[in-house]
Amino acid sequence: MKSKLVFTALVATGLMLGFSSCKKTSTATEEPEITTTREMAGDQALADNLTEEANEITMDAIEERGLAGERPQDALQTSGILSCATVTVTPLVGFPKTIIVDFGVTGCTGPNGIFRRGKINIVLSDTLRRPGATAVTTFDNYFVNGFKKEGTITWLNTSTPGIRSWRRTMQNGKITAPNGRFWTHFGSKDVVQTAGVNTPRNLIDDVFSITGGHTVTNANGITRTSTILTALQKKTACANIDQGTVRVQGPNHYATIDYGDGTCDRIATISINGNTPVTFLLR
Repeated sequence: MKSKLVFTALVATGLMLGFSSCKKTSTATEEPEITTTREMAGDQALADNLTEEANEITMDAIEERGLAGERPQDALQTSGILSCATVTVTPLVGFPKTIIVDFGVTGCTGPNGIFRRGKINIVLSDTLRRPGATAVTTFDNYFVNGFKKEGTITWLNTSTPGIRSWRRTMQNGKITAPNGRFWTHFGSKDVVQTAGVNTPRNLIDDVFSITGGHTVTNANGITRTSTILTALQKKTACANIDQGTVRVQGPNHYATIDYGDGTCDRIATISINGNTPVTFLLR
């Protein structure tokens, strides 16, 4: 869950500046396409990060209210992402339940200086860790550091004995940057919890492996499709995805985003057609 990764325009716009040297080997007709792919790779990264942040909020809110499916006596340990939000649950008895996470009309600043405002709405069909259960997350005038997030995220618990997993589907996703630029996105990810299963009330030690793909479309109607080549790793203890690679396909070229070797940092690289990678900051 990429919770607090790209909350500035650095990736969304700065990638184009950081990769200007890569264009030297492309033809004149390829340059605009490659530039577009670079920008849209940044857009995809930002969309993924805002989505993973919303997923962490969903998990924390459900666990905080004892709706994850297990009620051990251990104290709850979280990243504190809900520290300045109001969480309400209705009805008190029975399912489905509606959970509203409200950061307020004027907003508030949470851990790591992230400013949020608006509401996240979650409809939970059953306890989140029960196989077959669903959680549907939508957004009500919701902003993260000035970026507006819209769309519907549906969790489906796909767990089998010994494996805790979900399929998460993004529909009608839309991100609007503070300057008004926007893009849409959709796709599905398969998420397997690889650590922290035996400590359900300690969310900080959770680690997730993420596979799947996504499609992003810019305001001009240009589309790029991304595929996770090697599974992304997201540790709740890390602000950013810390491992894995993603291929973003262009018309006659491709970009590869590499998130690193598992170190908790904000460094990643991008390369065009396998050429020399260039480092960029994830936030």
